[in-house]
Amino acid sequence: MPDGSGNILDQPRQREPEAPDGALDRFRHGDLDAFETIFRAHQRIVYGWILRLVRDSGAAEDLTVETFWRIYRARARFDPAREFAPWARRVATRVALDWLRARKPEVELTAEIAAPEAIDPAVGAEIRHKVALAFARLPAALRITAELAVVQEHSHKEVAQAMGITVGAVKLRVFRALRLVRRDLEGQGIRP
Repeated sequence: MPDGSGNILDQPRQREPEAPDGALDRFRHGDLDAFETIFRAHQRIVYGWILRLVRDSGAAEDLTVETFWRIYRARARFDPAREFAPWARRVATRVALDWLRARKPEVELTAEIAAPEAIDPAVGAEIRHKVALAFARLPAALRITAELAVVQEHSHKEVAQAMGITVGAVKLRVFRALRLVRRDLEGQGIRP
């Protein structure tokens, strides 16, 4: 999990770790030592991925454990000829999406998502609050796709792999999310 060196959201993306030779094949066949090796190699990146989606460090820790539990249970479906990291991101995204769907939307969002600072700080705070409300009211699947593609600026291909959908579906979800946010803001009296 986090190493105390600062906010993981502020850190640059890390290079995907590589599992030792044969560890993925051994993992697929139930070798616990190989699973532990893979867990240690990928836990920080999976944690960071989930944290970016759920924006709650405590929940991200729990969801990282849940992700690796699901990965272990689904090990027979893993193809060791393929890369582990995209598969792990897809599982992590589904775990985060399940968690987001199960909870009520919260209004507080980071400044990354908020509108640009207005000249008057009071007006800027009100606009940020309304943007946060509109974003929080999005359906979980649209919110997580928009978060990955628009806010975190991941490529559509990377988002598609993580979500287990096509690039076209990513583009459609982002379009729908932005359209819903725009309509919501207009309903709140803001012209985006």
